[in-house]
Amino acid sequence: QVQLVESGGGLVQPGGSLRLSCVVSGAPSSRYFMAWFRQDPGTEPRFVASSSKSGGAWYLDDSTQGRFNISRDNAKNAIYLHMNSVKLEDTGVYHCAAQSSYKGYASRQDYDYWGQGTQVTVSS
Repeated sequence: QVQLVESGGGLVQPGGSLRLSCVVSGAPSSRYFMAWFRQDPGTEPRFVASSSKSGGAWYLDDSTQGRFNISRDNAKNAIYLHMNSVKLEDTGVYHCAAQSSYKGYASRQDYDYWGQGTQVTVSS
């Protein structure tokens, strides 16, 4: 059974930086196209960033262009979300997600496996 476990969330001031991690267990992460989504209370998860299986290609939501980056280390079965110049609206629960057969990158329905999430709060 594939499991995804996120970590690295916390409280950060506007303009600050944070790095989220997601570790894959149960199968090599190299088998999966992976992504980060943000979920606000009472809403559906919203796409933030995604990475191809090798990490050679990625997509970012327009709201995070120039501020966030996604990377992965398949030797460690991990993916990361590098959050820079954070804004108040970046607050939320960040989930990592994985799909084995590519169906698309931005819709939550594209992904087969999900982590429980890590809370990020941007506040002064």
